[in-house]
Amino acid sequence: MENNPDLHWQHEEGQPNKWLVLLSVMIGTFMAVLDSTIVSVAFPKMMATFGVSVDQIEWVMTAYLLAFAVILPSSGWIADRFGYKLTYMMGLTLFTVGSLLCSVSWNENILITFRVIQGAGAGLLMPVGMAIVTRTFPPKQRGVALGFWGIAAAASVSLGPLFGGYLVDNFSWHSIFDVNIPVGIIGIIVVGIIQQEYKSKIVKGFDLPGFISMTIALTALLLAFSTGNSTWNTGGWTSNFILSCFFVSALSFVVFFIVELNSSQPIINLKLLKNYNFGMSAFIMFVFGVAFFGNAFLLPIYLQNSLGYTALQAGMVFFPVGILQAFISPIAGQLTDKLNPKIPALIGFTLLGASLYLFSFFSLQTSHAQIMLPMYIRGIGIGMVFTPLTTIALLNIPKPQLAQASGLFNTIRQIGGSFGIAALGSLLTQRVKFHHQIFGEQFNPSSPLFQNTENHLKFFIMHTVGSAPVKAIMQAKATLLKDIFSQAFVQGINDDFLVGAVLTWLLIIPLLFLRTKKQDLNR
Repeated sequence: MENNPDLHWQHEEGQPNKWLVLLSVMIGTFMAVLDSTIVSVAFPKMMATFGVSVDQIEWVMTAYLLAFAVILPSSGWIADRFGYKLTYMMGLTLFTVGSLLCSVSWNENILITFRVIQGAGAGLLMPVGMAIVTRTFPPKQRGVALGFWGIAAAASVSLGPLFGGYLVDNFSWHSIFDVNIPVGIIGIIVVGIIQQEYKSKIVKGFDLPGFISMTIALTALLLAFSTGNSTWNTGGWTSNFILSCFFVSALSFVVFFIVELNSSQPIINLKLLKNYNFGMSAFIMFVFGVAFFGNAFLLPIYLQNSLGYTALQAGMVFFPVGILQAFISPIAGQLTDKLNPKIPALIGFTLLGASLYLFSFFSLQTSHAQIMLPMYIRGIGIGMVFTPLTTIALLNIPKPQLAQASGLFNTIRQIGGSFGIAALGSLLTQRVKFHHQIFGEQFNPSSPLFQNTENHLKFFIMHTVGSAPVKAIMQAKATLLKDIFSQAFVQGINDDFLVGAVLTWLLIIPLLFLRTKKQDLNR
């Protein structure tokens, strides 16, 4: 009896402090998800502080998501080996220490390194926290408890950019990490007092070769995609560095697949992908992560650098998304139970593709209403996608493998997001260069239109700034050149959003081939 984990927890399920346990878990969940969204509105200030471009600052987000995705599959083994309470406290400690280190970072490379520590902590918090909630509550209350747990994640989607914008505008970008420190310390103390320890009686061996090969493969691949168009990489996509990264990544992936398929205790059970629904849904989720989450970091940069929004104003733009997502998700769940789950998923992908397509028409004169319409559509679309797609993915997975499958599904989504940020960030750099060249070719100093525009700017500068005629001409030309770069940057962002829209709409095709008969859902 003592060796049965479920029986071990039966006496704890009736404890009066189970709602306090839930509260302690919600603190960590809120912080982990918050930090994946709060940092986006601080990117323009970070770029200005460090003097870096988009292709460099994107790694502040990519490193966090990559570390999260790599640690996520290992969290179950760590919790079984060291205890769920201790593992959760380890995650909170890593996250809090990582936040402190991020706050004192003196350049972008150090910040990226410390974000890895933060992401590793978050990778422990999310799955272990969910497991603690599941074990603490009886089945009849588990749905309500997990619903509250999910609210913490949904709330951080809306509050992250808003709260981050306020901090960046009124203090500095360092403050978005500073706020985690007291909350993290309080969370560690609360967990230490409230939660009771649980260790699995049977601990499997850790798949170290699988973990190492997966980490190397993903890191090398993302490094190649994110630096292919970097200014320091003069050799482009055929440089020795890029080709070496691709070779190391490919070799590591081969090793990873061989190890996982032949291991009795794999870190990721790749055999789950043989299940038709799960494998196809995982593919859909990966591409969706590339298309959607890969574009998510661009919008705050566009709003602040191109339209002149403050960080708080940019955060306000994101506020309705989480609210709509939290409101629509239960409706999508009800539709999933009553109808074919492909229907709400189809609606969701259609709406998300439409929102990205509308984003692709941005300009330097885009109004606030033109920005908010696709944001509303985006919030509704996200709420319609995740519940039905997860239901379809796990439809025919045996109960003993549900936890593994759910973890793998979330890992694939995180990897897709990391891959998307790297790939679309690289595409942005390439497209900005392309449009800058095209616009620059139209920059003909001998044309009457150019001379007329230059003269108008010169007289405007002379009368408003008081510059001498010669200096006013130089300032007029610099203004025109700056405008050309601004136009090229916006057009490059539009190209990224258009690629995201096409990829999202293409996902409707594999979605239609998923097997979701109504009688299967009632088994």
